[in-house]
Amino acid sequence: MPRDAIATSSAPAAIGPYSQAVRAGDTVYLSGQIPLDPASGELVRGDISARTRRVFENLKAVCAAAGGSLDDVVRIGIYLTDLGDFAAVNAVMAEYFSAPYPARSTIQVAGLPKGTDVEVDAVMVLAGGA
Repeated sequence: MPRDAIATSSAPAAIGPYSQAVRAGDTVYLSGQIPLDPASGELVRGDISARTRRVFENLKAVCAAAGGSLDDVVRIGIYLTDLGDFAAVNAVMAEYFSAPYPARSTIQVAGLPKGTDVEVDAVMVLAGGA
Protein backbone atom coordinates (compact mmCIF):
# COMPACT_ATOMS: atom_id res chain seq x y z
CA MET A 1 0.00 0.00 0.00
CA PRO A 2 1.42 3.39 -0.95
CA ARG A 3 2.15 5.93 1.76
CA ASP A 4 1.72 9.63 1.12
CA ALA A 5 3.26 12.34 3.28
CA ILE A 6 0.94 15.19 4.26
CA ALA A 7 2.38 18.67 4.71
CA THR A 8 0.89 22.10 5.26
CA SER A 9 2.33 25.50 6.10
CA SER A 10 -0.77 26.06 8.27
CA ALA A 11 0.86 23.88 10.94
CA PRO A 12 4.44 23.92 12.22
CA ALA A 13 7.01 22.17 10.06
CA ALA A 14 8.40 18.93 11.44
CA ILE A 15 11.38 19.52 13.74
CA GLY A 16 12.96 16.17 12.93
CA PRO A 17 13.04 13.40 10.33
CA TYR A 18 9.29 12.79 10.19
CA SER A 19 6.19 13.95 8.32
CA GLN A 20 3.37 16.06 9.77
CA ALA A 21 1.17 13.13 8.80
CA VAL A 22 1.24 10.02 6.62
CA ARG A 23 -1.73 8.65 4.73
CA ALA A 24 -1.98 4.91 4.10
CA GLY A 25 -5.23 4.05 2.35
CA ASP A 26 -8.05 5.80 4.17
CA THR A 27 -6.08 6.09 7.42
CA VAL A 28 -4.04 9.16 8.28
CA TYR A 29 -1.49 9.03 11.09
CA LEU A 30 -0.86 12.52 12.48
CA SER A 31 2.45 13.15 14.18
CA GLY A 32 2.47 14.73 17.60
CA GLN A 33 1.87 18.45 17.66
CA ILE A 34 3.21 20.76 20.32
CA PRO A 35 2.04 24.36 20.83
CA LEU A 36 4.22 25.91 18.14
CA ASP A 37 2.90 28.91 16.25
CA PRO A 38 3.17 27.91 12.57
CA ALA A 39 4.10 31.45 11.50
CA SER A 40 6.88 32.09 14.00
CA GLY A 41 7.95 28.56 14.90
CA GLU A 42 7.92 29.64 18.55
CA LEU A 43 6.03 28.10 21.46
CA VAL A 44 2.86 30.03 22.25
CA ARG A 45 2.68 31.76 25.59
CA GLY A 46 -0.15 31.54 28.07
CA ASP A 47 -1.63 28.91 30.30
CA ILE A 48 -2.09 25.21 29.53
CA SER A 49 -5.48 25.94 27.95
CA ALA A 50 -3.95 28.39 25.45
CA ARG A 51 -1.15 25.97 24.62
CA THR A 52 -3.58 23.08 24.19
CA ARG A 53 -5.78 25.16 21.86
CA ARG A 54 -2.72 25.83 19.69
CA VAL A 55 -2.00 22.08 19.60
CA PHE A 56 -5.56 21.29 18.45
CA GLU A 57 -5.46 24.12 15.88
CA ASN A 58 -2.25 22.60 14.49
CA LEU A 59 -3.85 19.14 14.33
CA LYS A 60 -6.94 20.66 12.68
CA ALA A 61 -4.74 22.20 9.97
CA VAL A 62 -3.00 18.88 9.26
CA CYS A 63 -6.37 17.09 9.13
CA ALA A 64 -7.57 19.62 6.55
CA ALA A 65 -4.41 19.20 4.48
CA ALA A 66 -5.13 15.45 4.41
CA GLY A 67 -8.70 16.04 3.21
CA GLY A 68 -10.45 15.53 6.53
CA SER A 69 -11.32 17.25 9.77
CA LEU A 70 -11.17 16.66 13.49
CA ASP A 71 -14.56 14.95 13.09
CA ASP A 72 -12.70 12.13 11.29
CA VAL A 73 -10.26 11.53 14.16
CA VAL A 74 -10.75 8.12 15.78
CA ARG A 75 -7.86 8.12 18.27
CA ILE A 76 -5.95 10.75 20.23
CA GLY A 77 -2.78 10.36 22.28
CA ILE A 78 -2.13 13.12 24.82
CA TYR A 79 1.26 13.54 26.49
CA LEU A 80 1.55 15.82 29.52
CA THR A 81 4.48 16.60 31.78
CA ASP A 82 2.00 17.19 34.62
CA LEU A 83 -1.21 15.17 35.01
CA GLY A 84 -2.42 18.06 37.15
CA ASP A 85 -3.28 19.67 33.78
CA PHE A 86 -5.65 16.79 32.91
CA ALA A 87 -8.90 18.70 33.65
CA ALA A 88 -7.84 21.82 31.74
CA VAL A 89 -6.80 19.76 28.70
CA ASN A 90 -10.12 17.86 28.85
CA ALA A 91 -12.01 21.16 28.81
CA VAL A 92 -10.15 22.34 25.71
CA MET A 93 -10.58 18.99 23.97
CA ALA A 94 -14.34 19.31 24.54
CA GLU A 95 -14.23 22.57 22.52
CA TYR A 96 -12.90 20.67 19.49
CA PHE A 97 -14.67 17.30 19.68
CA SER A 98 -18.19 16.04 20.32
CA ALA A 99 -19.67 12.62 20.95
CA PRO A 100 -18.83 10.07 19.89
CA TYR A 101 -15.40 11.16 21.10
CA PRO A 102 -12.22 9.61 19.74
CA ALA A 103 -10.58 6.82 21.71
CA ARG A 104 -7.81 8.32 23.81
CA SER A 105 -4.89 7.75 26.09
CA THR A 106 -3.28 10.35 28.33
CA ILE A 107 0.25 9.71 29.51
CA GLN A 108 2.47 11.69 31.84
CA VAL A 109 5.99 12.00 30.46
CA ALA A 110 9.26 13.35 31.85
CA GLY A 111 9.80 15.79 29.00
CA LEU A 112 8.62 16.93 25.58
CA PRO A 113 10.26 18.68 22.62
CA LYS A 114 11.30 22.30 23.11
CA GLY A 115 10.49 22.01 26.83
CA THR A 116 6.73 22.23 26.33
CA ASP A 117 4.24 20.53 28.63
CA VAL A 118 1.67 19.16 26.12
CA GLU A 119 1.78 17.16 22.90
CA VAL A 120 -1.04 15.43 21.04
CA ASP A 121 -0.99 12.92 18.18
CA ALA A 122 -3.94 11.42 16.35
CA VAL A 123 -5.23 8.85 13.90
CA MET A 124 -7.86 9.90 11.37
CA VAL A 125 -9.95 7.68 9.07
CA LEU A 126 -11.32 9.25 5.92
CA ALA A 127 -14.67 7.94 4.76
CA GLY A 128 -15.03 7.07 1.10
CA GLY A 129 -11.40 7.63 0.19
CA ALA A 130 -11.48 11.44 0.41
